[in-house]
Amino acid sequence: MSIVADGGRGSGPTFHEEILQPGRMWSRRMRRNQALELTDTVGRGCVAALFYNADDPIERYNMPDTLKGQFTACLTKGHALHSDMGHVLCSIVEDTCGWHDTFTGALDGTAARSRYGDGSYQTLRNDYVRNARDNFLTELGKHGLGKRDVIANVNFFVKVTVSEDGTLSFAANHSTPGAAVTLRMDMNVLVVLSNTPHPLDSRTSYAPTPVKLRLFEIGPRPEDDVVFHHRPENARAFALTDLYFA
Repeated sequence: MSIVADGGRGSGPTFHEEILQPGRMWSRRMRRNQALELTDTVGRGCVAALFYNADDPIERYNMPDTLKGQFTACLTKGHALHSDMGHVLCSIVEDTCGWHDTFTGALDGTAARSRYGDGSYQTLRNDYVRNARDNFLTELGKHGLGKRDVIANVNFFVKVTVSEDGTLSFAANHSTPGAAVTLRMDMNVLVVLSNTPHPLDSRTSYAPTPVKLRLFEIGPRPEDDVVFHHRPENARAFALTDLYFA
């Protein structure tokens, strides 16, 4: 591991690693120029994620602006996650999965019970069936946020395509063991994660898998940053973001 951060072409010193266990949730306020790497350890993973400005969480990830500004319907290396105030919250600087879902939402309690049965704590104890929406609310509550703050989420390691007639198709074996995605924080960002099944996953057994989280220092955005140069809209958003921290 390199001890010199280089803004996305490698990794600086790791300061935390852990396994996000199946069904569990996670949140952390991360600083600008830190990075979060998620690794799908088993394959067929799904990590639902929310992003907020950690210094002023009324500013948060904006799915429509992120997609239309980059002429895309999915996220991968080179894409920025834009906020609703025109800033770049974070950037995908590495990605071996290739496609991350942006528009099909998160599993809630009603859908989870319909698909997996009761699965309550009273019957299964710590192995009870969890869902992304309830996990989000639990983590958001730790930061003074609540139901009105649940926004459109990203589903990492998930591929959903749309046919010409509007039919959504879930790619069952899209993510393979060891697939990883790295997010560089371009602001101070509150990250909220839920390791729970995707709403379109057809499996009737509750089977989320472990995901490895690695946090490390990545350093400032380099001059030849792939995300900055991906679209003019990204360059303008980075300029606003830099001004915010000036």
